[in-house]
Amino acid sequence: MTSLTHKQQKTNLILNCAHEFSWGFGIAFHTTYAVIPLFLKKLGAPDPIVISVAGLFSILIAVPQFFSAIVGRNIRKHKKSIIGAHILVLPPIFIAGFIFAFLGPTGPGAWVFYYTCFILYGLALGFIIPIWTEFISHVNPRETRGRFLGISFAFNSLGGFIGGIIVKIILNSSIPFPNNFGWGFLFMFASCSLGTILFLWYHISNTANQRSMITIKEFWIQTRSIFLLETNFRKYLFSRIFITAHFPGMSLYAVHAQEKFGFNISEAGIFTVLTVISSGFSSFLTGKIGDKFGHKTALALSFTAYMMAVMTALSLESMAGVYAIFIFLGIGHGGFMPSAMNMIYEFAEERDTKVYMAIIDTFLMPFTIIAIILAGYFKPIVGTNYILTAIAVSVAVGIFLLVFNVKDPRKARINDPKSMIN
Repeated sequence: MTSLTHKQQKTNLILNCAHEFSWGFGIAFHTTYAVIPLFLKKLGAPDPIVISVAGLFSILIAVPQFFSAIVGRNIRKHKKSIIGAHILVLPPIFIAGFIFAFLGPTGPGAWVFYYTCFILYGLALGFIIPIWTEFISHVNPRETRGRFLGISFAFNSLGGFIGGIIVKIILNSSIPFPNNFGWGFLFMFASCSLGTILFLWYHISNTANQRSMITIKEFWIQTRSIFLLETNFRKYLFSRIFITAHFPGMSLYAVHAQEKFGFNISEAGIFTVLTVISSGFSSFLTGKIGDKFGHKTALALSFTAYMMAVMTALSLESMAGVYAIFIFLGIGHGGFMPSAMNMIYEFAEERDTKVYMAIIDTFLMPFTIIAIILAGYFKPIVGTNYILTAIAVSVAVGIFLLVFNVKDPRKARINDPKSMIN
């Protein structure tokens, strides 16, 4: 892409930091690793539903991505498309907030109201991701994209830090359950709306419209060739299969710890704060590590943090251990986003990043489904510790395959351009 001026790049970075801050603040009221599992548990949702949250969220995000990539294959008006896509997320958040803040349903089926909104929210977010991936490639050059994303996600974590404190305050306030959670969802709606408006002022590269138009048939041919011909990319997908096992763990941590120590549900705010603080530091550092040593290395460090979270959950003896789980989880989250995003850009080179994003999430979707079904089925039979042990083993295998079987796409291309295919 033709370079944006230094001033335009700086403006885009500031705007992206503000956007990520707004969304980080909002999502603090809706974390799939703390707030939502505890909310559903208190609403009386069955254990398999509670365990499914993080994995289902990943599945919902994957479902619409090929459709989104097809719809967006010939996007020319990038600002309108990114704003329009983000607007789709807002109605489910508002509806959930309104229902629980003002109507406050309780009883055996109350969780269904929220779960329906959760599904719609996840699907809408999945529609955004390929379009957002493409949009980011037009507002910052490849050479500094690790730094750009790392700093941006650090601000996302800063927003989450402040949001987590407010979560703690709201859940400790005199507002009754479930109205307190409803007000949190309304805060999320307002903050995410503000973050969406900021897209109006981004600068877009003047080469953003140079990619040739393609038909749906050409899109599918391109997708098939990527999957069949790019051996290193397939190896990357294979390593990621084993990492999907961590999704049931993410939903288990808070509930498992509460069952063990009986803490107040407002601890969800503290868990969020710890997660986003560690996530902020991690996203900033892994962005720099990825730019210098390769994004595969940064991604491996992220997955190692996920494994440490599981190992800590297996040896809980006090609340200090519970807090450590969410610190490791934050390190994993913070490192994952900039490194995984940049891996996509490196695999895609100048090709359509939307296709690569859609392939990854769609390919991993059935394995995520298998992981949450197995965890939900076997938890009452073998207990949480056996489930967590299986998760740790699977994640360890995924890390091993990533480190020893996958070539860093940028280094592989520099050393041997043919290695990306052969």
